[in-house]
Amino acid sequence: MRAFVVSKYQEPLHEADVPEPVVGEHDVLVQVQAAGLNVVDERIRQGAFKAFLRYELPQVLGSDVAGTVIGVGAKVRDLGVGDQVYAQPRTDRIGTFAERIAVHEADVALKPETVTPEEAGSLPLVALTAWQALVERGDVQPGQRVLIHAGAGGVGTVAIQLAKHLGATVATTVSAGNIDFVRELGADSVVDYRNQDFEQVLDGYDLVLDSVGGESLEKSLRVLRPGGKVIGIVGPPDAAFARERGLSPVLRLAMAVLSSKIRRQAKRLGVTYEFLFIHPSGDQLRQIGALVDKGVLRPVVGRVFDFDQTVDAMASIGKGGTRGKAVITRA
Repeated sequence: MRAFVVSKYQEPLHEADVPEPVVGEHDVLVQVQAAGLNVVDERIRQGAFKAFLRYELPQVLGSDVAGTVIGVGAKVRDLGVGDQVYAQPRTDRIGTFAERIAVHEADVALKPETVTPEEAGSLPLVALTAWQALVERGDVQPGQRVLIHAGAGGVGTVAIQLAKHLGATVATTVSAGNIDFVRELGADSVVDYRNQDFEQVLDGYDLVLDSVGGESLEKSLRVLRPGGKVIGIVGPPDAAFARERGLSPVLRLAMAVLSSKIRRQAKRLGVTYEFLFIHPSGDQLRQIGALVDKGVLRPVVGRVFDFDQTVDAMASIGKGGTRGKAVITRA
C-alpha cells in the first residue's frame, strides 16, 4: 500500500510501500478519498510531541480523513461497507496520508451529506478543536464575547461560525486581505494584526481561543474580563494535560514548569489558562455534521493537492496564505 511517511524526525516526508492496515474487531477500514493537512502533522514530523507521543518510526502521517468504508471489524454494528464517513483517528493511530486506514468506530461519523469528500476531509481536526474549545471546555453561552485568533485559518474559520451559532459576539485577528472574508463568516469585530494591537482595541472578553502562542497568548490574558479564560492549542502544555494523558510524574512536573509563567500571569489578572490537546470523537463529529447539513457551518477549503503531491503539500504547511484548510485528495 502506498503512503507518505516520516522515517526520522526532522527529515522530509517521503513516499513508501507500507503494510496493509490491521483491522481490529471495533475498526472500520476506510478507502481514503481526502485527507486534511494540519500544522500538527508538521509538528509530529519535527518531533515536537515525542516526549508523550511515542510513534514507532517510520510513521505514516495524516490526522484527518474522509472516505468510503470497505471493511468492518467483527463487532462493528453501526457502520457498514459503502458508508461515506469522516474521522480524526486517535493520536496513536494516525496515518491518513495513505490509500487506506483502519479507524476505531468510536472515532468515525457519517460524512455530512451536503459537502464533497474534500470539504469533509478538511473538517475533523479543526472542527473538533473548535467544538472542544467552545462547547466542551468554554461552555460558550448566548451574549458572551469570544476572541478567536487567526480567523482565516483552519480552526478559525470553523470557530467563528460555531461561536456565532452559540450566540456569542465574536472578534478575530486576521491580515487586512481577510477582513471581509471573516466578516462573511460571522465575525463582529476584526483586528488587522499587522497594523493594530488587539490588546489596545479589545477588552472584556469571556473566552479567547489562541492558536498563535507567545506574546499573543500573554496579551490575550489581558483582554479578558475577570473570571475569563484563554484556551491555547499550541501550548505551553500544563499539568492538567499531563494528568489527562497519564504521563509520568517527571513529565507532569516538566509541563507544570513550562506553563508556570503564563499561569502566574493569569492568576494575577484573575483569569485562567488551559491547554487543549484535542481528542477524537465520532459523537461530536455527528453533531458537527448535522450543523454542516443545516448550513450553520461551512467548510472552507483553500487549496487541494493530488495524492501524488503530498510531499509538496506538507512543505506548504506554515507558509501561510491559505484560507481555511488545504486538503490532499485521491481520485
